[in-house]
Parts: sequence; structure tokens; C-alpha cells
Amino acid sequence: MSGSPLSGAIAIAGIGETGGGHHPERSSVQLHAEVTAAAADDAGVSLADVDCFVTANSRVQPFLYHAEMIAEYLGMAPAHCLTLNTSGSTSAAILQYAAGMLLTGQAKYVLIAKADNLATGMSRTATVESMATIGHPQYEAPSGPLIPALYALLAARYMHETPITSEQIALAAVTDRKWAELNPAAQYRSPLSVDDVLGSKMIADPLHLLDCAPISDAGAAILVTTSERARDLRRSPVSLLGIGETHDFEHVSQAPDLGRTGAASSGETAFAMAEVDRPDIDVAMVYDAFSFIQPMQLEDLGFCGRGEGGEFIASGATAPGGLLPTNTHGGVLSHSHAGKSSSLLQFTEAVAQLRGDCGERQVADAELALVHTEGGILASHCTAILGRDR
Repeated sequence: MSGSPLSGAIAIAGIGETGGGHHPERSSVQLHAEVTAAAADDAGVSLADVDCFVTANSRVQPFLYHAEMIAEYLGMAPAHCLTLNTSGSTSAAILQYAAGMLLTGQAKYVLIAKADNLATGMSRTATVESMATIGHPQYEAPSGPLIPALYALLAARYMHETPITSEQIALAAVTDRKWAELNPAAQYRSPLSVDDVLGSKMIADPLHLLDCAPISDAGAAILVTTSERARDLRRSPVSLLGIGETHDFEHVSQAPDLGRTGAASSGETAFAMAEVDRPDIDVAMVYDAFSFIQPMQLEDLGFCGRGEGGEFIASGATAPGGLLPTNTHGGVLSHSHAGKSSSLLQFTEAVAQLRGDCGERQVADAELALVHTEGGILASHCTAILGRDR
């Protein structure tokens, strides 16, 4: 066991999620309520016993005190509420806050929920306007780049510095789709080829339409408690063994290096805390709102050498039956992208894999899972290593 008091001390005891796609019959508030109730029920914990509740607000239905509002909607009265308005990496980073609350006795059950209905709750114009707000107000926004254009800057630099090809990058999206074909909850399940990706409309060179994540309605929630307490609950717990976090910059114009990411630092910290190494990982969940992110971060996380991410994916390592099954729910590219909930869906899938609950897409004898989340424009990174309770 690691020398860190955090390693193995807390566990995910319950999960809740929706499928990806279009859910026009449910508002963002209703999606939050659905996954919150599902995670508590999965753990066998009453909502009345949840004493710390965390959300990430909503782009469609924002509230000044969002966590409190969702709690009110559900009839909950948790002692602690927190609304996060930060990037996708916080799905992992918030586990450290949960650990602090649990291990100091300030809370017994922390429930984290993220959801939104970006596909059916916002107009196309509103979505585009929202995507234009992320750039630096002085150095980026006046030029009008949307999120894909900012990511394209990093993609172009990565391709310039390494031998990866557009075909290999497209294969990341194709491999995600192979997993999605096995997942009834995924938004897109029809077969996809490299030619399909490269033949789709160019959005921001070198990124084609099918290199980019969809817009979705979706949500997810996890219930976290101490590992000791979790063992008395309904489902077998999944423990947090290691975690690492880094925030190198906020805006692309201020990035120290466009060709590498903070995943190298956050990953190293997580592996050291968990006292395991790359070959020990059975399942990897790597945030990939754009296809090039997956090989880039597999390199930075140490699963392959610098410049080898394309060949790693081309070898079949990340596909069903491969050495490192990656994004087994279909990834952000095929399962769903509903904003901040996308990274939390990585956790619900990792837990389901470690429980052995994934049916046709189940990875045999999975005991260790890595979840890597990123936010901003590859600015914030958090890596978590989860282990099946023994």
C-alpha cells in the first residue's frame, strides 16, 4: 500500500448515468436529479443521508447556487454544497475535495453530479456564442476563434513535432466507435471508417467534423465515501488508489508548450501514489473531445513513447481485445459530449468495468483502471487510478 494516506482510503460506492444522445423530454435540472437519485440508489444510500453534494452548474439552466438548487429540487438538505464552474478535469480533481471532507469526518457521503442538455436545450446560435467565450478576452477572443480552432492549434503543433498522421488520428475516433457499437447507451453506434473521418467536413485544420465530439444531452453521478464504510453498502466498492493534478495555463496564448500536455505530470503523480505502473492498467479512460487528444495523452501518460501514439492505436492496443482497452464506453467522440458531464461518464464506465457490469464490452478480469480528464484547451489535467476492492 502506498505511503500516501489518501491511497485506498476512499471509494466510489454508487454510480448513476444517462445514455448519450437527445433527451428533449428532460431539462438539465431533471437530468441532474435523475443521475443523483440513481447513484444513491446504486449504493443503497438514502438521499437524506448525503451530507455533501457537488455539481458543476449547467450551461443551459445555470443557477447562482446550482448545487443547492438541485438539492432543493430533490428534497435534500446536505450540510455541504459546492458548485464548480471550472473545467472538465475537475471530475477527477474533486475526488481530493471529497477525500478531505470524508477523512476529516465532515461528511459521510459525498455525491458528485454533472449533467446538461446541450443538444436539445440550446439553439445552434447560442451554442456557437457559448463556444466563443473561452478565449483570452484580450489576446484571443478579438480574433474570434471557437473551441475547435483553439484545439486545432495544439493538434497542428503535435503533428509537426511527431510522425503521427491524419489517418492515425482518425483511427482514434474509429476505435472509439468500435467500443460504442458494443454499448447500447452510446449516442453514435454505426460503423465508422478512417475514410469516413477524413472525408468529413474540415472544421479547423487539421480537425475534420468526425474528429470532433458531438453535442449531447447526458449526465452522470458518483457517490463517494470511505472505503471502510463502502464495504457495508450495496455494491462492491472501487477504491481511489492514486491521483495527480496539474494546471499549467488557462489560455492557449499563454501555454508554455503547444506540443505536450500536463498529463505527463499528473500521470506520474498518480502512478507513484498508487504504486503501480503502466503495464498494470487493465482499462484506460482518456478524455478525447477531439481525436488527436487520445494518442497525445497516451504518450504523455507513458503508455507509449513520444511520437508513438499513432502507431500504438494502429496496433490495435486500444481496441476491443487490445493490450490497453481504452474508452470502452465509446469515448467522448462516440458516447456523448454534454459539457462537464463527459469526464464524469469516464468514471462511471471505469467503475462498471471494475465491477464486471459491462456486458458485451466487458474487459476480462479488470482490476485496475486509469481515468484521465482534461479541461480548458488541454490546460488542466487530473489522472486517477482506481482499483477493484479485494
